Amino acid sequence: MTGLRRISQMVSGAGLAALLGACVGSYTPVEGVAAAPPPSAKVAIVQPPQREQSELQVLFWNDAQRSERFRAMEQWFAGHEVPAAKAPRALIDGAPLSAELQDDLRALMAQTNAAGIMVLRDGKVRYEAYGLGLGPQDRWTSFSVAKSFTSTLLGAAVKDGFIKSLSDPVTDYIPGLAGSAYDGVTVRQLATMTSGVAWNEDYTDPNSDVAQMNRFVVEFGPDAIVAQMKELGREAPAGSKFVYKTGETNLIGVLVENAVGLPLAEYAQAKIVEPAGFEGGLFWMVDPRGGNIGGCCLSLRLSDYGRMGLFALEGGKGTVPDGWFAEAGKAQVDFAPRAPGYGYGYQWWTYPGGTYGAQGIFGQAITLVPEKQLVVAVVSNWPTATSSAYREKTGAVAMKIAGSLD
Repeated sequence: MTGLRRISQMVSGAGLAALLGACVGSYTPVEGVAAAPPPSAKVAIVQPPQREQSELQVLFWNDAQRSERFRAMEQWFAGHEVPAAKAPRALIDGAPLSAELQDDLRALMAQTNAAGIMVLRDGKVRYEAYGLGLGPQDRWTSFSVAKSFTSTLLGAAVKDGFIKSLSDPVTDYIPGLAGSAYDGVTVRQLATMTSGVAWNEDYTDPNSDVAQMNRFVVEFGPDAIVAQMKELGREAPAGSKFVYKTGETNLIGVLVENAVGLPLAEYAQAKIVEPAGFEGGLFWMVDPRGGNIGGCCLSLRLSDYGRMGLFALEGGKGTVPDGWFAEAGKAQVDFAPRAPGYGYGYQWWTYPGGTYGAQGIFGQAITLVPEKQLVVAVVSNWPTATSSAYREKTGAVAMKIAGSLD
């Protein structure tokens, strides 16, 4: 959720555009593992119009700018454009929710400045509404909801044999981290943000690790992510402490791209977009290597956020190991006693009652209730990047819907 400043600093302006030419294809394939076959349809890098760097500071966009630009991020940042699925999944209408629930959802949209809400039950649309100028054919940025997509691609890489086990050392797939605090850290610990490596995500501190990302891009170019993470020290034994780290999700992106030999967006075409039947394609911002940002910033239609939720509920259609989403959506880290019932899985947030979901700043969310085969997808433009009150309102309405279903 907190990767936004990193994006506004790191993926901006001519500096990134210059990096792209040198970075595309600069992955480090894992020895002895064949690269994935190229995708069947073309995935292209798209470049936005030239803009002043001051225009690209997303955290400082005003309300009107966010409402306009969140649905057109490809006009502001470079990224990969993935075509829609060859056979989009049809979403048929189901019985409308009760009048009371519809009133609750309309109130939620008004109170939280939501741009769209879709409720799916058993694969059928029970509610769909739009605002802020967004329409069914438009896309909206994900922010950290992308983390759950990256987690899914991690599972696909395990299924495909590119990653042997989540118990493997991270350094097997990112050799550049050898000799650092990541020695002995497993892929699973990276996925659960329990590496024990110290990290400061304080955006008000100019010396914090997250605030220093731009400096590493300037100094190290395509090697920036690994170069920065390699300098970090250890604060706890691996596996013993959860700390939310934007940098580590970006490392998962590097790890998957190294293992597979493709940018995340190209791998996602085969492992998510096509099998989930996305109707509007996918845009995913690039990182300094010319791959994709593991922790942030893809753009989808509201209906495709819903399709991603269905894809997870249905087990991934054979693209991930059996039981992957049950494991990824389970509390691998338990936040009790501070927050009983809440936790963190493999880049998914976990909630009481076996519910789990993806979250992004400014109010993006996919909430899954497996017991009720329910998906609630929300895209928003909150007035602030984070709001526990708005997040709780959204969760409460989702749980009220779940409680109303037989």
